[in-house]
Amino acid sequence: MNKSDLIEAMAEAGDISKAAAGRAFDGLTDAIAVSLKNNESVSILGFGTFSVKERAARSGRNPKTGQIIAIAASRTPAFKAGKGLKDAVQ
Repeated sequence: MNKSDLIEAMAEAGDISKAAAGRAFDGLTDAIAVSLKNNESVSILGFGTFSVKERAARSGRNPKTGQIIAIAASRTPAFKAGKGLKDAVQ
């Protein structure tokens, strides 16, 4: 399922137009992105939690040359599925 398929499913489930569902979907993803940028987690009960994980600086190896390189510390988004989502998948 891609973004347009998801928007179409939202429109059918909510009995709204595809344009309105698209705006709602974009609003949701933008709100999650802004919250994560501000280092806040987003919890959707029964679905899951979006959060930011800190990755420490480390050294790695270039697989082509074998040379050791420094990998800088970074922040990365993470998702942990909630019980409702886990149960729906099983």
